[in-house]
Amino acid sequence: MKPAHYPLEPAHLWEHFYRITQIPRPSRQEAAVRQYIIDLAERDGHIWRMDPTGNLVVTIDASAGMAARPVVIIQNHLDMVTVKTGDKDHDFSRQPLSLRVADGWLQADRTTLGADNGLGCAAALALMTDPDVRHPPLELLFTVDEETGLGGALGLDPALLSGRLMLNLDTEDWHELYVGCAGAGGWQLRRSYQATGVSAGAEQWQLSLKGLAGGHSGIQIHQQLGNAIKLLGQCLEEVRGAQLAHFDAGLAHNVIPREGGLTFTCPAGEGKLLQARLEVLQARWLAYLPAADGALELVLQPASVTQVLTREDTRAVLDIIALFPHGAQAYNLQHPAELVDLSINFARLELARGELMLETSFRFFNEPQSLPLQQQVLSLARVFGLAATSAVSYPGWEPDFDSPLLERACALHERLFGQRPAVKAIHAGLECGILKGKKPDMDILSFGPTIRGAHSPTERLQIDTVAPFWQFLTALLVQL
Repeated sequence: MKPAHYPLEPAHLWEHFYRITQIPRPSRQEAAVRQYIIDLAERDGHIWRMDPTGNLVVTIDASAGMAARPVVIIQNHLDMVTVKTGDKDHDFSRQPLSLRVADGWLQADRTTLGADNGLGCAAALALMTDPDVRHPPLELLFTVDEETGLGGALGLDPALLSGRLMLNLDTEDWHELYVGCAGAGGWQLRRSYQATGVSAGAEQWQLSLKGLAGGHSGIQIHQQLGNAIKLLGQCLEEVRGAQLAHFDAGLAHNVIPREGGLTFTCPAGEGKLLQARLEVLQARWLAYLPAADGALELVLQPASVTQVLTREDTRAVLDIIALFPHGAQAYNLQHPAELVDLSINFARLELARGELMLETSFRFFNEPQSLPLQQQVLSLARVFGLAATSAVSYPGWEPDFDSPLLERACALHERLFGQRPAVKAIHAGLECGILKGKKPDMDILSFGPTIRGAHSPTERLQIDTVAPFWQFLTALLVQL
């Protein structure tokens, strides 16, 4: 059921977005939402094609009098990040999202909303179904598996597309036009440790951390949000004789870790000392973490543990956590400080039955600039005996500030809204870089309404930016 005060205009866009939120669509489980689009296309007599990867293209004939115009590709991805709070019972593979409107924002109930990139998908479908929209010939491209490493774009068959102009609707700040995006790489790092039995008389504890904001590891990496892996590691730094049994924090390579937990043993009396120290640590962190992390909570409670790492191996794991790089590493000197040139996300850490796994990803505009950072991670892996396997890799989209498409879009934006848009590159992995590599002669522009908290349960869509976004999109299509 739609929530109270659900937006009504533009009608086609908002109706499609609501229906999309009711269809489960985790990465690599996009079949149902893809079928929804196919059914709409077949209902209205449009041709659709799908490649072996699962990417879908729907061809839309031009409006009357516009058939001679160039074909325009409208590009979005079907999948969404699936993150929820610890107290939310939700199965993203089976259950629809529950929505609410508050203070001018549309949100989900303690889960990601999927406006990234469901709102763009809805806009593309509105172009297909709204008879009042005039447009040139369109190719609506819906890719799959974007959020786990842009797998759909990497596997796209470029023969599906004939257009040379492309509008990507996957950026998240209204009044901003994007002409470049970061590339990325990353690793999974693994090592096996020999587990041992629990010492007689040892205390057994479980420590949980929750309440951090988390968020997008690209566009939010400069906000210095707390990293659950790092903070949990700091909690054990002064616990004498600690021995780790289990550690689980983080969700995915592109999400800043927002919660996690660990179990450990320690000599008698150390647990009481740690409980007092947790209050000190929490106060210390909240003194400098951003306000978004204000709900940080640490809970220490008794646990049942059968096997642990040795004290020496526990020390090694804590050293890895302390030394592992995380956050913005370099800023662009020609642009405002929020444009990060190089960053890394310490994304996941799992330890169970002596098996350690870490996952990290880094982002760059200039790949050679990332080489020292790559060397740092691989050197750390060698020192601690971690086997490194490359896990994420895709190219960036080099900014083109002389793009004819950009020039038209800027002039239109100023005419419609009385201000020049900001022209930017985004420190995140849009599919544009990959698609540009497959079709080098494409002229590409990316824009969208305002979304905050993407990749976190606080994801929200600013409602009053959607109508002007739609106005701009439809007006731009008339000019192309």
